[in-house]
Amino acid sequence: MKIFVTGSHGLIGTALVEVLERDGHEVIRAARREPRPPDGCEAVVHLAGEPIAGRWTKRKKAAIRESRVARTRELCEVLPASVKVFVCASAIGFYGDRGTEPLNENSAMGTGFLAEVVRDWEVATKRASEKGIRVVNLRFGVVLSAKGGALAKMLLPFKLGAGGIVGFGRQFWSWVALDDAVGAIRHALTAEDLRGPVNVVSPQPVTNKQFTKALGKALGRPAIFPMPDPVARLVFGEMAGELLLASQQVFPFKLEGSGYRFRFANLDAALQHLLR
Repeated sequence: MKIFVTGSHGLIGTALVEVLERDGHEVIRAARREPRPPDGCEAVVHLAGEPIAGRWTKRKKAAIRESRVARTRELCEVLPASVKVFVCASAIGFYGDRGTEPLNENSAMGTGFLAEVVRDWEVATKRASEKGIRVVNLRFGVVLSAKGGALAKMLLPFKLGAGGIVGFGRQFWSWVALDDAVGAIRHALTAEDLRGPVNVVSPQPVTNKQFTKALGKALGRPAIFPMPDPVARLVFGEMAGELLLASQQVFPFKLEGSGYRFRFANLDAALQHLLR
């Protein structure tokens, strides 16, 4: 299969391209300035977007929205007729802060900046659907990898024994190992019945307190230095409330229902693998 990939140098994209090429697919990496799939492409995987980590200034929020909503809409307009499937990154930020409520793809949209961005991001893929292309919106949870993303940023303080819970630690963090993030994309490319929003998270979400305990155990370090709610909001601003402190207990009903089997459903096993 000839597959066009945007965001191919990011955390997920780098791992995905390596796996797809190993599988024997022809991978075309998108140019940064003008990501236009050439004729003959059978599939497009759209992963590009402004990183959401960092303090959310007005400029940062505008860049997050523009890179996801406008760029996705523009890409869908230029998809050639040869494309049969369009796999687009999305996020569980769609659900907002929901406490202990179990969430699946049929759950209602939440509130907040990220929820609105994700809603518009997914709506932006409508043009591809109108062309008869099968569209899959992969709502990623926290993607775990020692090479980048949230876990990589946590490693140093935890190794120094300065890690700890964030806020009260009761908020659910829905996570997924990088191997399964890539595996879900590969699965979405060929699972003909899979379309629309699809949660890409482990079937075993954990609270921040449980995550902290597991990471400390995996590293053989204590995790006794908490970051209180007010400190997190002071340091990270609006981002803290929607990413670090928000609770999202999300389950991958559609992904598992379509036949996907997770390599790492358990957090302890995932961390042992990722940190090995």
